[in-house]
Amino acid sequence: MTNQTYVKQTISVEHVTIRSSNSFDIVRTKLEALLPRLDEGILTLLRDGESARALQEAEALPTLSIFGFRDHGALLRLAGLQRRAVQYDIGNPLTASKMTRHQISAALYAPIRILLHEDSDGLVAFEYDRPTSVFGQFGDDHVDGVARQLDQDLQSALEAAAS
Repeated sequence: MTNQTYVKQTISVEHVTIRSSNSFDIVRTKLEALLPRLDEGILTLLRDGESARALQEAEALPTLSIFGFRDHGALLRLAGLQRRAVQYDIGNPLTASKMTRHQISAALYAPIRILLHEDSDGLVAFEYDRPTSVFGQFGDDHVDGVARQLDQDLQSALEAAAS
């Protein structure tokens, strides 16, 4: 007898693509100018037990920040391909905590993963899974409300970077 259970659930996810007529470099530069890198100082404050100060810092953050990024295009060189693709983690620590306090499993999707890529014809696009569709699986009104705002904020930022 095992001490584990296995539960499987199928969810429907809305995938979004935002295309740009600008070059990869222009779109990447605009995105990184619009969304600052996350100040890791908040995480340090939390680790040091300074929750009240961390909350003050988190409340002063921009709506969205870049938590991190990975050059996925570099990985494709392992397969002998030359592609430009950067995967970003974008979100806000306070926004994430507003969801995960109600449904810890929402941490699977916060921050949101965004892919900026250039295809073989030089066309540039952002791709991501719409937050309301991935967070909606939890069936929690608190999480759904935060996810709806995240949908709007993310779409606005990406459309601005793509324009």
